[in-house]
Amino acid sequence: MLLITIWPIFALICLGHVLSRRGVPSADFWPAAERLNYFVLFPALLISGLADAPVRDPQVLRLGAAAMATILFAAGCVTALRRLRPMPAARFGPVLQGVIRFNTYLALAVVTMLAGSEGVERAAIYLAVAVPLVNVLAIQALRTPGDGHGALSLLKSVFRNPLILACLFGFALAVTGIGTPLGTGALLTLMGQGSLPLGLLCVGAALQPTALRADIAGLGTNGFARLLLMPALAALSARLFGLSGVETLVLVVFSAVPTAPSAYILTRQMNGDGPFMAGLVTSQTLAAILTIPLVLLVLTTR
Repeated sequence: MLLITIWPIFALICLGHVLSRRGVPSADFWPAAERLNYFVLFPALLISGLADAPVRDPQVLRLGAAAMATILFAAGCVTALRRLRPMPAARFGPVLQGVIRFNTYLALAVVTMLAGSEGVERAAIYLAVAVPLVNVLAIQALRTPGDGHGALSLLKSVFRNPLILACLFGFALAVTGIGTPLGTGALLTLMGQGSLPLGLLCVGAALQPTALRADIAGLGTNGFARLLLMPALAALSARLFGLSGVETLVLVVFSAVPTAPSAYILTRQMNGDGPFMAGLVTSQTLAAILTIPLVLLVLTTR
């Protein structure tokens, strides 16, 4: 039943990959579609999800705390392993991103399928906490001494992120009780409805199968940590923070999805190991077809 529920999500990813490889509708379409989604449609979805969210609900606050604790603990473990096995920032950046970053489109699509509008509200809360945190950690991991990415540059890059700005704006609407008056909620909802299918198609278009030859052992180890250990850690965090059903589902799903395709762009921009990062994105996305149903079956039905 679970597989039947979520298989259309992966079908859209596969469709996006096939269309892009066949040049349909054109090679220029996919970068433009990704920018439209990233800067316009997906922020609209986040704002509409957060604007009426019960941000003062203790369960919601505990979800934010559990999200932060899960990500920070995982990042701490990866950093500790670096001390045992030293590696340059160009390599460490992709390794850390492969473990702590998440494919937002895929996670939100799964949550929407399984928990509806309530799941979208809780997912928006998760994103409000997790998106700034993982971006800061990723940039820090890729930094090398003298590369010009100081604290001010770091803050600028984080607060130029449209997803972070959308989370902050939506959170402000919820806290002040303004909500989305005068039909703006309907407008944002309409815009947001196009975000997830377009985002999943773009995920498929971004896959690079040739990158799977970059480092098979490294890809496998990182994928195991991301797709199996991270959701197990999330389930433990959910229990420790006393989360209920929907909050637990959100925390586990966002921890069980593959790393974000945008991690490849950031890695390239900061002179990291681009081929390895592309391999992580591709291998984890393909493996997630099997691991996500398994993880959800084991961790959310107990």
